[in-house]
Amino acid sequence: MGSPRFNVFSSAEQVARDAAKRFVDLARPAIDARGRFAVVLAGGSTPQAMYRLLAEPPYRDQVDWPRVEVFWGDERTVPPDHPDSNFRMARRALLSQVPVLSSNVHRMKAEADDLEQAADAYQREIAQAFHVSPEGEPPVFDLLLLGMGADGHTASLFPHTAALRETSRWVAVNHVPGLGASRLTLTSPILNRAAHVLFLVTGAEKAPILADVLEGPADPHRLPAQTVRPTSGTILWLVDAPAAARLVNTHPPR
Repeated sequence: MGSPRFNVFSSAEQVARDAAKRFVDLARPAIDARGRFAVVLAGGSTPQAMYRLLAEPPYRDQVDWPRVEVFWGDERTVPPDHPDSNFRMARRALLSQVPVLSSNVHRMKAEADDLEQAADAYQREIAQAFHVSPEGEPPVFDLLLLGMGADGHTASLFPHTAALRETSRWVAVNHVPGLGASRLTLTSPILNRAAHVLFLVTGAEKAPILADVLEGPADPHRLPAQTVRPTSGTILWLVDAPAAARLVNTHPPR
């Protein structure tokens, strides 16, 4: 994978704080240049801590929230008020606390009976938000937030699953045999168009897989996080010391 950039922090709280600051710092120039900041949110405990920080001063007051447009990287097949919903988590931690416009919140409707139709509908919704064709090149998100599971999955791209082979669709239904469930997920074609990617990874249980992903040989079907390699954007991993414990090319945590 070359030499990925990563910053190591002493705690998960510091990871969340640095991510919140970067959110603010990226929002300003995007809004100045294009009139909006298009961000893809992730699920997980560390993003949740970041969202809570963004919902409070000083971060809350440094973002022009009506010009923020929000999307999701993946969603479980549950209603939006279900405890497992990524949308519900982000709404409770952040979106209900800031003046983001409801018309700028684009959730995945993964509770639908027909998931293929839901995936197609979300692709069309993304295209409409960016004023592009859903059949053309994917648009460019200003910021893509991602986490990583202890199995190396990111978004809902799990090891050895069909969505990893997707080369054209931006949104796919991905059946995950190990979970006995399907999910909606963004795919590599659109993930790799992002201008800025932030991976937030914390916890000692992630240490072995993080070392494999960042410093091991390329094996994207076993390590789906390796599929995220922006074609012209930047990628930065923000990790805490326990998650970074097995990395060789690291520096003392902040």
